Amino acid sequence: MTRKKPNIIVTGTPGVGKSSHCELLAQNTGLKHLAVNQIIKDKGCHEGWSEEFGSYIVDEDQLLDAIEDQVKEGGYIIDWHACDIFPESWIDLVVVLRADSAQIYDRLKARDYSEKKLQENLDSEIMEVLLTEARESYSEEIVVELQSNDSDDIESNVERLETWIASWRKDNAEGRS
Repeated sequence: MTRKKPNIIVTGTPGVGKSSHCELLAQNTGLKHLAVNQIIKDKGCHEGWSEEFGSYIVDEDQLLDAIEDQVKEGGYIIDWHACDIFPESWIDLVVVLRADSAQIYDRLKARDYSEKKLQENLDSEIMEVLLTEARESYSEEIVVELQSNDSDDIESNVERLETWIASWRKDNAEGRS
């Protein structure tokens, strides 16, 4: 099967602006925003709720099965805090959003995250866990790190990604397997 539109993962610690980026990018490019957390809830791709972490316990195999057919067609912006479960053959670009710890703290505090969950996510950002995960899971040529501290960053990042998408479309005019 050939893809005529790219698939992009937008990942990063909760609070870095993944959904804001994905929504604007989808609006500006016609690609579809695939909010993985919503898929997990809607399609039951979980083994229940973890009170300790305040989140679903994701069944990764079930999740991949639920989205495989549509993602293989291309044209998706995959929005999730993890990226290493998605096969590299599905993905054309991995965007790791980063933000200053103070920004993340304020954003997560506004979402009423527990202190434990807040600290866990701050530690993840400080230790570059998701950036390392992306670099270890995908070819270095397709992983890009972008700062996301304010609305100017979001606008600039989306413009940069729009340019990348236009270039991908030009380079892959015949589609890609």
